[in-house]
Amino acid sequence: MKQIDLFGRDSSEDQQQKYSTKIEAPVYEPKNKKPHLLELRDHSKTLRLVKEIDASGLPEEEKEFLRAAATRHTVFNYEKIADYYAHASPEMQELMENSGLVIIDFKKAVERGYVRVCEEIRDQFLTEYGQGDEG
Repeated sequence: MKQIDLFGRDSSEDQQQKYSTKIEAPVYEPKNKKPHLLELRDHSKTLRLVKEIDASGLPEEEKEFLRAAATRHTVFNYEKIADYYAHASPEMQELMENSGLVIIDFKKAVERGYVRVCEEIRDQFLTEYGQGDEG
């Protein structure tokens, strides 16, 4: 029997079985070629914004704030970053891990706070939707 939830979605057993709650971390196999640093990011929008900021008549303090905000428009290529990491020095690898560019060790990810967001999302979901069949 077809069941519809409050949002008009099919909540029947057949529909629910399409999705799994089992989550596995992807395993990435690095390529043999170390990419060039310039391949790891696209910061063209960031540079465009910084150029506009620098040309503005704003006080330096405001410009500094806007320059920092502009960096969030940099797009990172995480596949290339993983390739670079595989060929990097131990010091570079550690700093890449500290920056959250790669997550190699789950325990370290928890220690550095990268997993906390996932836990907060889970807690919010359970608050809003209850614990379902497991709880």
